[in-house]
Amino acid sequence: MEYIGDGHKKSGNGFQQTLRRYQAKNCHNCPLNGACHKSKTNRIIEINVNPNRQKQKAHELLNSEQGIRQRKERCYDVEPVFANIKQNHGFRRFMPRGKEKVEIEWGLLTIAQNIRKKQLKKAFYVHCLLQKLLSTFTVIKILKV
Repeated sequence: MEYIGDGHKKSGNGFQQTLRRYQAKNCHNCPLNGACHKSKTNRIIEINVNPNRQKQKAHELLNSEQGIRQRKERCYDVEPVFANIKQNHGFRRFMPRGKEKVEIEWGLLTIAQNIRKKQLKKAFYVHCLLQKLLSTFTVIKILKV
């Protein structure tokens, strides 16, 4: 493969990509000519160099001391909430289409999750209060007897 130049392409998301283009030297005598590509000329491949650079940077950040510490904390911070929303409340996919509508739906899901969490804390507090009252009542009843 020999380098034939750079090309620019806009992705489906609207991001500008820089592609490095390489062309095979001789595809005519290759036994995989028809299976490898459908072009009449030698095969041309395009490599987007930016994701490779971003993958390398992400790899370095994830394997740094701070990245390892944050990954360890993630299982305690975020994962149980997602698991609860998915497993206990049956949420598997967003229904609306479009980023703005998905953000609204996600906001409603998180509000509902926070209300459930507050309600559980309140119920637990009431439960503890009732337990104290009952134990106090039992002690008073025993003292009267």
